Amino acid sequence: MTVKINVKGAIIINDYKEIYDFYEMESTSPNDILNALPANNEAVEVVINSGGGHLNAGSEIYSILKDYKGQVTTKIVALAGSAASVIAMAGDKVIIAPTAQIMIHNVSSIAQGDYNEMLHTAGVLKEMNRSIANAYILKTGKSEAEVLDLMNKETWLSARSALQHGFVDEIMGVSADNLSEFLVASTNVPNMLPLSVIEKYREVKNQQKQPPKPAQKKKRHGFIYL
Repeated sequence: MTVKINVKGAIIINDYKEIYDFYEMESTSPNDILNALPANNEAVEVVINSGGGHLNAGSEIYSILKDYKGQVTTKIVALAGSAASVIAMAGDKVIIAPTAQIMIHNVSSIAQGDYNEMLHTAGVLKEMNRSIANAYILKTGKSEAEVLDLMNKETWLSARSALQHGFVDEIMGVSADNLSEFLVASTNVPNMLPLSVIEKYREVKNQQKQPPKPAQKKKRHGFIYL
C-alpha cells in the first residue's frame, strides 16, 4: 500500500504551524512530514501544490524524504515553486501533471545595516543559492553553472519543459511525445503570513496566559525565503 502525504500551502518552520492553523491557512512543516511517514518504510506518494516558503524548512523536508528508507514518489499536481520545488527533487521518482508548473529562483531575505552588512548578506545568499542548487543538480545532472543560471533568471517550467530538462521523470497520463508546449503565465507566490502578524498572534496569546508586562522593543528576526 502507498501512503499519501500532502505538501500544500506555505512551507513553514515548525514553530509557526500553530499560528497558520489558527488562521486556517494551509501550510506544511517538517514535523508534518515526519509524523506522516509510516514506520514500516512503506512506499509514499508526496502530493505537492505549494509556492514555497522558508528555505530551512524546505531543506529539512527534502532531507527527511531523501533519508526515508522506503520508495518516495513526488507528484506535482499544480505548482512546485521555490522551496516546494526543492522538496519535489527528493523523490526517487518525480511525476508532474500536464497542467502543473515548476518554478526555481534565487533565495531572498531582508537585511539592514551599513554597506558591509549588505555585502556580507549578498555573499551569504550566493552561497545559499549554491546549496539549494545541489538538489536540482542531483536530479537533472546539469552543471552548477547551468542550474544557477536558471535560478538567477527565475525559471518557470511547464510539464514538458520540466521533463526535457530532467526535473521530472514522467508526465501524468500523457506521452511526452504528444504533449505540445504551452506558455506558463502564473504569478502565484507563497501564501506567507507577515512577520508582524505572527508577532501579534504571539503577543495576544502571551497576554492571555500572564499579566501585562511593560512594553519592550521587539527584535525582528529575518528569515530566508525560497
